[in-house]
Amino acid sequence: MGLLSLLKQERFLIVALTSGFVAYSVEHSVLEAGKTASLITAAVLIGIIILASTRVAHHAEILAHKVGDPYGTMILTLSAVAVEVLILAIMMGNTSSPTLVRDTIYAAVMLDINGILGLAALLGGLRHGEQPYNDDSSRTYSVMILTAMGISMIVPEFIPGDRWHYYSAFTICAMIALYAVFLKMQVGPHSYFFSYTYPRAAKPATSTRTPRAETEHESAAISIGVILVGVLIIGFLAEFMSTLMNAGLEGSGAPLTLMAVVVAAISAAPEILTALRAALRNRMQSVVNIAMGASLSTVILTVPVMESIALYSGQPFVMAMTPVQTVMVTVTLIAAAINLNDGQTNAIEGMTHFVLFATFVMLTALGL
Repeated sequence: MGLLSLLKQERFLIVALTSGFVAYSVEHSVLEAGKTASLITAAVLIGIIILASTRVAHHAEILAHKVGDPYGTMILTLSAVAVEVLILAIMMGNTSSPTLVRDTIYAAVMLDINGILGLAALLGGLRHGEQPYNDDSSRTYSVMILTAMGISMIVPEFIPGDRWHYYSAFTICAMIALYAVFLKMQVGPHSYFFSYTYPRAAKPATSTRTPRAETEHESAAISIGVILVGVLIIGFLAEFMSTLMNAGLEGSGAPLTLMAVVVAAISAAPEILTALRAALRNRMQSVVNIAMGASLSTVILTVPVMESIALYSGQPFVMAMTPVQTVMVTVTLIAAAINLNDGQTNAIEGMTHFVLFATFVMLTALGL
């Protein structure tokens, strides 16, 4: 691949990098112009960050095609979580909200399970009827998400304030242990839990080069390099976006969870497109791996990173979910356990999760 061709393909990242330098030069002028200007600029930066994250997801998808499931979806979800953790860490430095980590993880789970999985199963079900997948994967994901969220976001409600650091250290160890065993299962002898053998489609006789073949010829080294550069550019932009958003929302009466939803939405945006494409192609296993895997990775990887920051700074985060959040997570995981227990999804199951996602949006708008 020539240099000019590579630059043309990565024009979104070039635009993002250029925008970062522009934001650096005009940041003070925008802040002085008032809250409206700050919010508009922050919204523009959010759009640019999403465009940049789609390129990161694209190259993660290239690597995913090369290695196949379950390694492929693991790469996709880890790249999204890396973007989320980076943005979250940057925004924590620009806000005094002690609940941002909790609200972001909660929003990510709602977006991934109810938003991505719900919409994908709904649209895929309307097109294909019942869509098969390996139910071993859904059961494994569900019980892991329930355990991880229970340990890190429900139990903390009962931990005395003067002993938070002990439980925080325990949570870090517990999440690492859970992920280590999960990773060994996902890439080890139990990797068949997370894969599904689809009937091989007949290849058109007139086509000698498919999009998949083009993907195979793209360099893995280039994809890895673009992912690393893309994450750095996203972090660069997130610094300015966070500052401008805080300035624009200050005293506006906007829901406190809005910034958390923004962080979750940025990381989930590329996954939504990937999952919808998979569902419309009748590949529901990829949707389950992406949606449930992203939820699990968000909890099990974000919590230890942020808890480590809390221990280092000596300032704890509020990790215990509110009663409304606990109810929504409980209903979501119960619905997922019932819907994803028979190896097939349909439009009705997708609709139940999508209605739960709409409920989450409504509750967020109400400030709950």
